[in-house]
Amino acid sequence: MVGRDGGATGIDDDFAARGFVNIGAWIVGRNMFGPVRGPWHDDSWKGWWGDNPPFHTPVFVLTNHPRHSTTMEGGTVFHFVSEGINAALARATEAANGLDVRLGGGVRTIRQCLRAALIDEMHLVLVPTLLGSGENLLNGIDAAKLGYQCSEHVATANVMHVVLRKPGQAA
Repeated sequence: MVGRDGGATGIDDDFAARGFVNIGAWIVGRNMFGPVRGPWHDDSWKGWWGDNPPFHTPVFVLTNHPRHSTTMEGGTVFHFVSEGINAALARATEAANGLDVRLGGGVRTIRQCLRAALIDEMHLVLVPTLLGSGENLLNGIDAAKLGYQCSEHVATANVMHVVLRKPGQAA
């Protein structure tokens, strides 16, 4: 079945829903949290998502500038980590309590995690849109050499979903 946007109905929703299953914590980069650059002037900015962000778990925001944690509706708590990706991963893993830690981006954060071999599985969504500029996710990164294999790919009229996984990682 094809939706009004020309895409197969349900497929994109299924991928999106899968992305929230078994998640106990998130890690995101500073740019994913908001547009504020440099030192935090105050705690007034609480993210792009309004009072009830979609995470509903602890979220660890990588930043070079310390800030106090921010508690939101729905169980989302933003923790700001200025000690680097390994500290963020350790804190997120502990907070996840046996569930998965999801890396929510941005590009610099994902590239840092790829280089450090911290990602077990990646879901890439390729959209044929000409942006003109931006950051290249895989430039200079040899995903095959890092051990990733394409475990799933599904194309709709508007996007291509590609799942890359290291062998031996559970789906």
